[in-house]
Amino acid sequence: MGKFDLDHMSQEYYDILKELGNIGAGNATTALAQMLGCKVDMKVPQVKLLEFKDVGTLMGGEEQIMAGIYLGVEGDISGSIMFLVEKEAARHLVSKLMGMELANEEFTELETSAIKEVGNIITGAYLNSLSTLTNLKIYPSVPNLAIDMAGAILSVPAIEFGMVGDKILLIETLFTDDVDLNGFFIMIPDLESYEKILSSLGIAI
Repeated sequence: MGKFDLDHMSQEYYDILKELGNIGAGNATTALAQMLGCKVDMKVPQVKLLEFKDVGTLMGGEEQIMAGIYLGVEGDISGSIMFLVEKEAARHLVSKLMGMELANEEFTELETSAIKEVGNIITGAYLNSLSTLTNLKIYPSVPNLAIDMAGAILSVPAIEFGMVGDKILLIETLFTDDVDLNGFFIMIPDLESYEKILSSLGIAI
């Protein structure tokens, strides 16, 4: 252990993590379609290994207002996973889920609950894919929701991730029902967990 380094990740590791991203996004799309009761299409996810400081820019700038759902991950691996979506897209998801237009700009307690549930189901689909592929036990914590500028939301995992390195695995997925919803997944396993994931898939570290 300890030899794995995100800053010098080989193409083989990267391809495996990309494949995990693709399968997770596919499962998340299915889960979203079941939840909303309508057809949801997905474009092939873009999997990027970015420097943390560039993530906000990719989301439309650090001042872009986003809804971010953040869960801790425990079990055989540890770390966290985050799902971010633009605030307007979150409003669309909630109104679709509740079968009514949202009256206010700010989310009510019930609407906040609905966003958390959407985030829970989508991130759960990702973690289940990871668990199934690796045979590792992975348990998510209760989701926390933040509605804020992208830069502020990202500062939470940035503090946690700063101890590990300055690169991050980001999966950008475009879901489409009657509007386009650009969702961003950020997976933040600790380095030991990256090693466990890759070695459980038969890749020597």
